[in-house]
Amino acid sequence: MVHRRLGDFEPSRSSLRSWVYGICARVASDYRRRHPNRNESSAEPLERMGVSGQQEEDLQTARAWRRLARVLDAMDAAKREVFVLYELEALPMAEVAVSLDCPVQTAYARLHAARRVVFAAFAEPEQP
Repeated sequence: MVHRRLGDFEPSRSSLRSWVYGICARVASDYRRRHPNRNESSAEPLERMGVSGQQEEDLQTARAWRRLARVLDAMDAAKREVFVLYELEALPMAEVAVSLDCPVQTAYARLHAARRVVFAAFAEPEQP
C-alpha cells in the first residue's frame, strides 16, 4: 500500500515515519472491520525460547503483555491507536496526530482516556 501512495507523500506536512504509520493504522483498522472473527496463525514455526535465570520475572512480564493485549482488544480503535503509537511505538504526539489525521489535542484526549482504561484494568486483580 505504501508504494502505491508514495506520490501522495508531502514531506512538509509530516515525516515519512508518521505517514507510513498512518497508512498502516488505516489498513489494520479496515482489516479488523472486515474480518472481526478471523483467527490467524503464523506460517512459520515459532522459535523455542531459551530458559533464563529470571523465569519468574519473564512469566510476570508475559502475563502483563497478555493482559495488556486483552485490554487493548476491548478498547475502541481510536483510543487504542493513539495508545499504541505513543506509549508502545514511542512516536511523538505530533506524529501520532498526523498519522491518525486528528488534532494534537484530540490525540492527547484519546491517550488520557486510554490510559485510564489501562490503569483501571491493571488495578483490578487478574481473573484466572
